[in-house]
Amino acid sequence: MTTPQSEVRPERLLRELAPQVLGAVVRRHRDFAAAEDAVQEALIAAARQWPRDGVPVNPRGWLIHVASRRLTDQVRSESARRRREELVVSLVPPELQLALAADEEAGEQDDTLILLFMCCHPALTSSSAIALTLRAVGGLTTGEIARAFLVPEATMGQRISRAKQSIKTSGVPFRLPTAEERAQRLTAVLHALYLIFNEGYTSSSGPALQRDDLADEAIRLTRLVHAQLPEDGEVAGLLALMLLTDARRAARSGPAGELIPLDEQDRSLWDRAAIAEGVALISATLPRGQVGPYQLQAAISALHDEAPRAEDTDWPQILALYGVLLQLADNPVVRLNHAIATAMVHGPAAGLKLLAGLDDDARMTGNHRLEAVRAHLLERAGEVEAAIAGYRRAAGRTASAPERDYLLGRAARLGERCGA
Repeated sequence: MTTPQSEVRPERLLRELAPQVLGAVVRRHRDFAAAEDAVQEALIAAARQWPRDGVPVNPRGWLIHVASRRLTDQVRSESARRRREELVVSLVPPELQLALAADEEAGEQDDTLILLFMCCHPALTSSSAIALTLRAVGGLTTGEIARAFLVPEATMGQRISRAKQSIKTSGVPFRLPTAEERAQRLTAVLHALYLIFNEGYTSSSGPALQRDDLADEAIRLTRLVHAQLPEDGEVAGLLALMLLTDARRAARSGPAGELIPLDEQDRSLWDRAAIAEGVALISATLPRGQVGPYQLQAAISALHDEAPRAEDTDWPQILALYGVLLQLADNPVVRLNHAIATAMVHGPAAGLKLLAGLDDDARMTGNHRLEAVRAHLLERAGEVEAAIAGYRRAAGRTASAPERDYLLGRAARLGERCGA
């Protein structure tokens, strides 16, 4: 039985179901690489059939069934009865057999959160675990993951391949992590959720400024983690950060999808309910004890959101918070934002001086945001020709069409003003 195609958008449904289905198949067969291939084949089959025949009543169960069948066929074709038995039977404890069967029939259990923790495998380094999670749970491409880590795409492709191989040869099975293991993997899980949200909030490539499905899924999963660990300050901080940032979604782009920078946004369009929830979360979390990077970033976002106008923003307080954040998480992105805050408090020359310190950081080589910020500060300093050149360089380095159009538009407007 199927539902009419007009009632469901198959492409979005497949995007939402992919990590859930992968989690269920991995949990059943305990072979990540093989399960990932089988799920991809099932998704391709669904993309071809559902628009024509309609979406099944239980689309998740349909995908799990097809992926499991493909996986079983693959094992069977490898002429390894011993390995087939081990994969399909031996690795699933008898006490889980009925539970797995019932789960597949019901098709309702969300395995995405389980997959999230499972990907942060003890056989992997933190960076490799996060990269694998972004691929499996976030559905990000290798290029998108590479940009999030500020490394070449080829390097990230090798890292993901090694991660899969490390899991395969480690002898440690993919399984539901214990409470102790969840605690050990929490840092990597939160980082992965943070990067998934960032890619959703500002897409690193393509025609759209943001990918709402990714941002929504990151918030949903973070809510689930927060429900399990309500006393963890960094979990609450990350959820607050997402809510406070995502609250500006409606004001970030114009009618044609064009980028609108923070200081030019119509703040009446901001989601006040999300801001109130985020502020309440961070206000309750900060006094509890040790403060972490996500809590500090949430506090910075709250200062932006609570300012009635851009000119009312408490930049001295933001600068102070970035100073603390640098002590906890000294990385190029934090330094870039610290330079912006410095410029807002002490003038563009001070910010440009700090930006110069990032020029020798290999992680920022070719990064468009460094050039975009530099161009903005040069514009504020009255160095128009240098600013125009900087905006054009930044535009040439981004794969995001809205960001490229915004940067080129900024350069063009400056050129018109100075007759360049």
